[in-house]
Parts: sequence; structure tokens; C-alpha cells
Amino acid sequence: MTAASLLEVKDVRKYYPTGQGWFGRGGGIVHAVDGVSFSIESGETLGLVGESGCGKSTTGKLILRLQDPTRGSIRWRGSDISGLGPAGMRPVRRELQAVFQDPYASLNPRMRAADIVAEPIRNYDALPAARMHERVAALFARVGLRSDQMVKYPFEFSGGQRQRLGIARALSVQPRLIVCDEPVSALDVSVQAQVINLLMDLQRDLGLSYLFIAHDLAVVEHISHRVAVMYLGKIVEIAPKKAIFTRPRHPYTEALLDAVPVPDPKRRKKRRVLVGDVPSPINPPSGCRFHTRCPYVEARCKVEEPVLKEVASGQWVACHLR
Repeated sequence: MTAASLLEVKDVRKYYPTGQGWFGRGGGIVHAVDGVSFSIESGETLGLVGESGCGKSTTGKLILRLQDPTRGSIRWRGSDISGLGPAGMRPVRRELQAVFQDPYASLNPRMRAADIVAEPIRNYDALPAARMHERVAALFARVGLRSDQMVKYPFEFSGGQRQRLGIARALSVQPRLIVCDEPVSALDVSVQAQVINLLMDLQRDLGLSYLFIAHDLAVVEHISHRVAVMYLGKIVEIAPKKAIFTRPRHPYTEALLDAVPVPDPKRRKKRRVLVGDVPSPINPPSGCRFHTRCPYVEARCKVEEPVLKEVASGQWVACHLR
């Protein structure tokens, strides 16, 4: 992290009581996010990857303050926002926006497209009707939608168009950082490329920063500047994109990359297949959380939790063997 970081997340944790037993007593604690730290610079895309249930989406919700962290600090442009109430968060929410995974479920089916995009603007600016129409039409054009589509309802759009509508809504209040939570996973492959290229063009033109949450490593490689790898609530490796994809240092990162299909039926690739299932976040393993599936596990890994350490320029890894 640097003093100039747009966003700084330090030792953030989110625990949920399971509520098992009478009156919620006697239940366990879900360690959804358990000591996550990273930063995002202005104009940067940080890709956040990992298996389902590792805490990626929860991390995004904590940054947006859609959920309150159990512990840790979230600093936005130098100010700690982790304990702010609704009134304190109101000006910050204008600068932090989101694009969600399901482009249909995230849109109000009873509102016309123009009103969906205009609603965030009305929360902050009192514009005359003509000025509002002009601003919404410009946002439609910016994301590749036509102005005559402003009167339509969400069900009248295709999946890719609905996601463009969601992006226009996020852009409407001129944010500085957008949390993209699996924004293309529900779209066809050809449409995915169009939406990713749109996000990259917007970043270039508007200076946006992204936290890009995904499980598709090919997409992450295309859009990200740096990549953070999560496993069972913790970041196990964070590095520039090139280092992650050419010189992964954590065994889990290696396994994720080995699982990526090779687009050549004649080329055989030796894969490191992980054995066993992901442990429960209610009762995570002691020591390194990956040790139950790691092919290189040693006795130390089972009892001592590794900390993130810099093993190369900008490349941080939580592994005793590195």
C-alpha cells in the first residue's frame, strides 16, 4: 500500500454467526473474510479470484459498505470509512459504485431504463427534466445503447444490453471506483468480450478504478493490472498480472492456472489436481488453510499460519515454502 492509494483495505474481517441451536445459541462462526489487506490505485484494476465461497463477493460488499466489517479498516482517499453511518457514507457512495453479476435481477423490472439510470442522479442532483434527459441520453450513448431504448423496460433488453444498462447506472454519479462482481459470468462469450472492452475503454477515458471479482482467469488476465488470489477468506498471493500468470508462487495459484483449459486439442498439459474438498469456513484448518489440499505440505504448514511476504518486486505470497 502507498500513501497515495485510492482505496486501502487493512486486516478486514467479516464473521457471521450460524445461529444454530435454540435462540441462536451454540452455533459456530463463519469466517467469510478473515484478515484481508490490499490497495487499489487510481486508474487501476485489481482482479480478485478464487473458488466459489472463498469470500470474494463479501469483500466487495464490505468495501461498498453494504455490510459492516467485523474488524479492520477500509480507507477511502485517506479517510477511514469502516465505521461511518448512513449520513457519513452518503457522499462516499457517490464515488463507490457497483456492477452486479445478474444484469436482470439487479434492475427494477417496473422501471423504465431511463429512470433506472436517472435514479442515482436524483439522489444527489436536482436537475431540470430537459437536463436530466440529456444526461441520461449521453450515458446511454457512452455504454453503446440507443436513446430510443430509454423508454423500454429491462425485460425488453438482451443480457448484454442489460449489463450495459447496469454500467450506465453505475456511471451516472461519476464514481471513482466500481466494484464489478462477476459482471460477465452470466453472458455469452462473445458478449463478455464486448462488455470487458467497454469497461476498459471507460477506464481509459474516465480514469476509473475497478475491483474486478471473477472466477474466469482468462477474463481477469485481459482486464487486470494486478491480481489477488483468495482461498477460504484469506489472500494467499497478490502480484502484478504478468507475475501471477507466468511465475505463480503459491501452490493454490498454480493449481488454479493448471485448471484453465488449453484451446488446442493436440496439446497436452500436465495438471496439478487438488485432492479433497474446500474446508468449512465455520471450522477452518489450523496453520495454513490450504495445507489440507497442498501437494507440498510440511509439518510446519499444519500449525503455523503463513503471513504475506514480498518474494519478488510487487509479488506477495503467504506460503512457508516461498
